[in-house]
Order: sequence, then C-alpha cells, then structure tokens
Amino acid sequence: METVEKMAKLIYDAIDDKLGQDIAVLNVGKVSSLCDYFIIASGSSSRQVKAIADSVEDAMTEIGVEPRGKEGRETQNWILLDYGDIIVHVFDEENRGFYNLEKLWKDAPYVEL
Repeated sequence: METVEKMAKLIYDAIDDKLGQDIAVLNVGKVSSLCDYFIIASGSSSRQVKAIADSVEDAMTEIGVEPRGKEGRETQNWILLDYGDIIVHVFDEENRGFYNLEKLWKDAPYVEL
C-alpha cells in the first residue's frame, strides 16, 4: 500500500501532467479530522477540468486505489474525488475564485511536493 504522501505526490503529478493551474496541497489533517490532505487545482475550461480529474483517476487506478466518491462530473466546473485520506478538488477558474477553499481552510498549512 502506498503512503498518503506518495499518493498525494502521484495526484499532484497527474494534475501537473494535464497542465492543471495553481495546484495547492493543504494539510487539513492538522486542523480537521475530515482527511489528511486537500489537493486543489484549476483548469481553464470544463474540458480541461474533466481531463485533469480523469488523469488523477487513471493514476490512482494504476496503483489499485479507487475513489470512495465522485461529485461534479455532470457540470465539470468543480469535480471532487474522495480518496479517504486525500480529497481532490478540480475547479474551473470562476468557481475556484468563488468557493476559495484556500481561504476557508486558511489554518491548514501548505505542503510542498
């Protein structure tokens, strides 16, 4: 089994591979029992948002990890992938600014990958 940190790096790389923008990794485990990490990224269009989410799912499937839950595939302006210890948020630019999760979770430290 992969460590949470290795999975976070794999997800980060999958997002980066599809040119995801402003990738932020927040250690929310320091301030909440919800999960260990939020990984937040943006795509410039609904098509790119979907491609980023697909890339993350493909990378995780390769190591035998499937999401516990998926939300937002219909609208493709905010796709959430729940991997238990890691929750991935892929936004279009407008919704990322509107929901501003980084501000909402401002007490969670950023992690460099």
